[in-house]
Amino acid sequence: MLQVQNLNKSYQNGVNTYPVLKDVSFAVKKGEFVAVMGPSGSGKTTLLNCISCFIPSDSGTILLGGKDISGLDERKIAKVRNENLGFVFQDFMLLDGLTVRENICMPQIIAGAPVTQMEVKAEKLCQLFGITKVIDKYPAEISGGEKQRTAVARALMNNPYVILADEPTGNLDSKSCKAVIEAFLQAKEQAGATIFMVTHDSFAASFCDRVIVLADGTIHQEIIKTGTRRQFMDQLLDVLRNLGGGDDDNE
Repeated sequence: MLQVQNLNKSYQNGVNTYPVLKDVSFAVKKGEFVAVMGPSGSGKTTLLNCISCFIPSDSGTILLGGKDISGLDERKIAKVRNENLGFVFQDFMLLDGLTVRENICMPQIIAGAPVTQMEVKAEKLCQLFGITKVIDKYPAEISGGEKQRTAVARALMNNPYVILADEPTGNLDSKSCKAVIEAFLQAKEQAGATIFMVTHDSFAASFCDRVIVLADGTIHQEIIKTGTRRQFMDQLLDVLRNLGGGDDDNE
């Protein structure tokens, strides 16, 4: 569903060049829930921004649903972002002047879909994520967990190939964090969603099928969950400690 091949990205500061991603390659299969972790400065956020084409890579290929999106112009990539990618951000990015229903409908509003069609789908997604009771409320009137579940529902509106999640539990308490992870698991199990999540949170990552660990811009290790969630989290913590990255680093 998502393939990244030999991706490189550097930043220039005067005469100095600082490589951030170095020949990164991996694939995410349909229906997988994959996280990216690593110490601060390892390249996590840059990787996500390159995949979404918010910043250009220096070289390499990004395939989404088998199509190379890395060389598209801004008009075409905007269409891909709305129709084939879903986004869930740390700070929700909900529009304060719109209700939960209207926020969820936004991707289909942009796509020009029929109103009845989008409203029916929004109501189904609200039922799936347990936010029907707040469907006509505004973001200021709902909890952090409800905001993130609204953001997950919005990300699913156009049946994207992949949902890209950027530190989706970063500003949440433990109860809201669990609610968001449960929303991702529901999206995966009931809607067949493919989720690619950047996180520093080992608890959130322990619910994934697989974790890609970055270090110094390269893939240090890929860890596949084979035992219990608790065993997986302990394994992740051990790897991160050895790399010098804690549970609260930021990039």
